Amino acid sequence: MQNNPIGIFDSGVGGLTVVKEVQKILPNESIYYFADSGNCPYGSKTESETLRLTQKNIGFLLNQGCKLIVVACNTVTAVAIDILRAKYKVPFIGMEPALKPASIHTKAKRIGVLATENTFNGRLFKETFQKYANGIEVHIQPGNGLVELVEKGNHKGEHARKLLEKYLNPMLAIGIDTLVLGCTHYPFFSELITSITHNEVKIIDPARAVARQTKKIINEFDIAAPKETCCEFTFFTTGEKRTAKNLLQQIMIKTFKIKQMTGEISPF
Repeated sequence: MQNNPIGIFDSGVGGLTVVKEVQKILPNESIYYFADSGNCPYGSKTESETLRLTQKNIGFLLNQGCKLIVVACNTVTAVAIDILRAKYKVPFIGMEPALKPASIHTKAKRIGVLATENTFNGRLFKETFQKYANGIEVHIQPGNGLVELVEKGNHKGEHARKLLEKYLNPMLAIGIDTLVLGCTHYPFFSELITSITHNEVKIIDPARAVARQTKKIINEFDIAAPKETCCEFTFFTTGEKRTAKNLLQQIMIKTFKIKQMTGEISPF
């Protein structure tokens, strides 16, 4: 079990931002990443369809022997994390809405949250909002169209800038000083967001916190890989290999295998 890989799942390539942080603090762990880019985005799907796809793809990772699953998708966490934890025996780590660190950082008491519709409608966001948003103005904005740009590798172009300006300018006009990225795809826009906000807004990316939680759970369950382990990173995708390879190189994941999934994936 200790030498088995960590499984990381996302609706697409966004969870690579989590992979990068996990690799930093768990350098001896092998990682199997599953990107369901062929069915992305999940943010506007019905809950039943999201759950169906999630269970199928999580089942694939479990069939590969993954000892722990990181659900690197805010939408899937919102819709399915409770069901996954009840159904399967391995530990699951989800994406928590990062309102707590945002509430601590903000001085203006005005926070912006960029996320998907399903994330805003999920139990976790609502509970976190009630717990940490007392006395703070929270301005939510669905990031429609942003995930698709990342999946196509078009997250640095003029269209991406215009779409982000459309979403961010109203928040800036009311004086937010902190922005929560509520989707793992959105850190790919960090450079553009910094430019649009003139580097005057703190960007909260929860990937690092998720990596720390992964390390904590691995130690608690005593399933950490030995230090001498030769680790590997394998990327499974239902989308195009070329786009995946380009994004992997952009975020400096240098050693990897890419396996393109075709046909129907058998459930676990």
